[in-house]
Amino acid sequence: MTKFIHKISPKILITAITTAVMALISPITTYAVGPIEAGVQAARTPGQPENLFGIGGVFTTVSNTLLFVIGALSVVMIIVGGIRYVISGGKEANVTKAKNTILYAIIGLVVALLAYAMINFVLDTLIPGINTGGTNV
Repeated sequence: MTKFIHKISPKILITAITTAVMALISPITTYAVGPIEAGVQAARTPGQPENLFGIGGVFTTVSNTLLFVIGALSVVMIIVGGIRYVISGGKEANVTKAKNTILYAIIGLVVALLAYAMINFVLDTLIPGINTGGTNV
């Protein structure tokens, strides 16, 4: 095996590596649209909605609903943290717990917004021309 590797000329090796790299960095969207749509249609059973992506699609509706729920829970937890802060009575342990509640609620909200943005970016990249819709975040 090692004798064969030593017989490969550098020009052929460079050509093979360049071809492999170009194949990997070429636009994925042209190759991904067909298989994704074909896979979605193959997995769809009668009675399921046909519009999975785009405005009014199943994925958009689910992600918007989850974003709303996470936003509402974050606001509720910020309020709970504020109430805990007010009724802490100056005790350092209770103040720390209240501040942590507020901090983690804000971090959770930021993570949820970033996840929403990443999902929309990936869907827009894989399926060009699709508007995932959603809220203006």
